[in-house]
Amino acid sequence: MRQLLELLGFLALVQGVLGLVHEFTDWDAGLVQRIGVLDGYEIFASVILVVLAGALFAAAESLKSR
Repeated sequence: MRQLLELLGFLALVQGVLGLVHEFTDWDAGLVQRIGVLDGYEIFASVILVVLAGALFAAAESLKSR
């Protein structure tokens, strides 16, 4: 379970960072800008993914200490 949380956290972090890079540099990478529902909310969604990654890493760390 810990490894799954770490993997999901890593994927969320990568997608969040790539979404922010896309918004500020117009470099075409990541999945956030390809999801039509998020049009106009790409920066918000990318920041949420980075925060989610932190929460997933914290959850994985709490499982590690048991």
